[in-house]
Amino acid sequence: MKIWLLNPPFLKKFSRPQRSPAVTKSGTLYYPLWLAYATGVLAEAGYEVELIDAPAAGLDLPQVLERAKIYQPNLIVLDTSTPSIYNDIAVAEKLKEVVPNTRIALVGTHVTALPEQTLELSEKIDYILRGEYEYTLLDLVRLLDDSSNFELRNLNSILGLTYRQNGKIFHTPERPLINDLDKLPFVSKIYKKFLRIEDYFNPNALYPMVTIVSGRGCPNNCIFCVYPQTVNGRQYRYRSIDNVVAEMEYIQQTFPQVKSIFFEDDTLTANPVRCRELADLIQQKKLRIPWTANARADVDFETLQHLKRGGCRQLCVGFESGNQDILNRIRKGLTIDRAKQFMADARKVGILIHGCFMAGNPGETKETLQQTLEYAKELNPDTVQFYPVMVYPGTEAYQWYKAQGYLSTEDYRQWLTCEGLHNCVINLPGLTKTELVIFCDHARRQFYLRPKYIFYKLKQMVIHPQEIRRTLKSLRTFVKYLLFGSFRKNKTT
Repeated sequence: MKIWLLNPPFLKKFSRPQRSPAVTKSGTLYYPLWLAYATGVLAEAGYEVELIDAPAAGLDLPQVLERAKIYQPNLIVLDTSTPSIYNDIAVAEKLKEVVPNTRIALVGTHVTALPEQTLELSEKIDYILRGEYEYTLLDLVRLLDDSSNFELRNLNSILGLTYRQNGKIFHTPERPLINDLDKLPFVSKIYKKFLRIEDYFNPNALYPMVTIVSGRGCPNNCIFCVYPQTVNGRQYRYRSIDNVVAEMEYIQQTFPQVKSIFFEDDTLTANPVRCRELADLIQQKKLRIPWTANARADVDFETLQHLKRGGCRQLCVGFESGNQDILNRIRKGLTIDRAKQFMADARKVGILIHGCFMAGNPGETKETLQQTLEYAKELNPDTVQFYPVMVYPGTEAYQWYKAQGYLSTEDYRQWLTCEGLHNCVINLPGLTKTELVIFCDHARRQFYLRPKYIFYKLKQMVIHPQEIRRTLKSLRTFVKYLLFGSFRKNKTT
């Protein structure tokens, strides 16, 4: 049995696997992390698999269809996202035309949140694999491969599956989250076999980089973050520290060109004790590869010291808003004073910070937006991003905005501009979606075009030449949006 795992073609450099899928202003392109894990599980079970990342490889739809004709997969698994869902289904339908006997399965946050609505969009879709789908997929493949035993009613035994039978849609019970993450293969081994690492970029890590996870899930209760509420859960499950460091050693030995590792855990620093132990073992093993991770702005000074000694170069941190009431409304579980202390501590130990800020949260006004901008300037992280809040099905934020009547559309194509950039679909009392986008453009210019900041960046590149490549690569695409804004080619209303 031959299985295709496909990140389908859409817009050029469309970063589907990230939390807010889009064509990014910085040129960011995420690894197909979850597809790669599923590929590894099937390969270890002895199945013939192929992983194709069309946006990263620059493959358009005709090229993908031609490959499908040649390969003739028995099962095609397509990754999806909210803003690309109609495109993804259209790709699936075209694949069914050129490989009529194949079966089509969809995975991802959007279809996990809306499995029935997604199946109703096309009769060509056979299955939805909800949540963490590695072992749901393996069970499905085993059933399909055993043609002598296959009956539709047997699908009901596969946890985490949504399927259609005799015109009706059925949902099997939820599959428990994977607790023993060590039994999963090294995702970097799948990258080595199927992907070209130079195709992927994150401006918060030295280029080229490799993305892995040390754990899944997040114990925090933010209302907007999509992965913990749809796929990974709100419990932080860990790989063993020995297992994580072994993969880092594999990366260092196998990819001599790699300059950094990015930990894509929702919040690597959620468990400070484990964080320190991980950093200490990296130091003991004398691993020379620097790394970046997602963190909260509440990491204590001692833990930051351990992280720095263990090779941590940068942390990506969601500060979100400069207004405490708004932070409380989105259940960030963070105070502004604590975040300021964290920023001072990180600067003291020499860890760079990428700060994330959102516009359009519950309770937002023009005054709170200005507070956020001034807050960002005061914190003065190495880099920042300002985005209008992006809400996705399956999150509490989506339900809240919809219930309040603040969601301007449910046409998921509108989650992107014509260029594929993030588009705002939220209208608040006193703040339109256009005003939120304009504020974000204004805030970026106010932050990045300060003479003090420009001098800092030039000095950084002189003192730390390893920063030059990632800075210039990001700047190459980012500068046009910085100077001319999000409405450079198209105007949203």
